[in-house]
Amino acid sequence: MTDLSALSFEAAMAELEDVVRKLESGSVPLEESINLYERGAALKAHCDAKLRAAEEKVELIRARDGAAVGTVPAEGL
Repeated sequence: MTDLSALSFEAAMAELEDVVRKLESGSVPLEESINLYERGAALKAHCDAKLRAAEEKVELIRARDGAAVGTVPAEGL
């Protein structure tokens, strides 16, 4: 398995989708399912961290450019 820190967001998402597909198939032995679930949880955490980092960069760019900083709720848009 590839070290998580070396994976881009896109590569980690693709691997996570593969993990989910295998787990949903129901054809994976129990021990492998546990390993896949553990890898999937790690991939999800990695993707979450990458997204948070990207959001922070966008907020810094917006702040630097004088735009309002903060998030806007999606409701009502």
